[in-house]
Amino acid sequence: MIELNGEQIAEYLYRSYTAVDGLWFVKVEEKYDFGTALDIDDDVWKVMPKIQARKLKSLANLDKGIDALFECFTTKLTLDGFVFETEKLSDGNGFNIIISQCPWHNIMIKAHRQHLSESVGTRICNTECSVWASEFGDNIYFELGERICKGAKHCILRFVCQPKADTGET
Repeated sequence: MIELNGEQIAEYLYRSYTAVDGLWFVKVEEKYDFGTALDIDDDVWKVMPKIQARKLKSLANLDKGIDALFECFTTKLTLDGFVFETEKLSDGNGFNIIISQCPWHNIMIKAHRQHLSESVGTRICNTECSVWASEFGDNIYFELGERICKGAKHCILRFVCQPKADTGET
């Protein structure tokens, strides 16, 4: 048996995770069509963020709220290999994530499928980030701004917590 250190194990698992995501998409696309593959991918990304968010909340002993979302989601982005900066909104009710390098877009370029990146990225990012927001509170919302896959220099992800109407709490 090959002995691997923690970093090698993480790299192996990350590579497997990203490869299987793209591989199954291509196989569904070959068997059916691009639209069907994108619909199924969207269904997958309605569930995967729940699994990820719940695991990170459990590991960090966090529950709900915009601050817990910030901690967990930025951890997820770091683990997934995104290069990004964050900025808290001045009112304290949310934050922006400014992504300068997206590993998923880079994979699409490497696979010579960048012409599909905007369609996939726009739909899946909206789904994934909206599910992440909902895992931390029914009053937390996601807004997708500019996108690398659409030719912008950065992706802008905004998460906002709206005060609850009945209590004024956030």
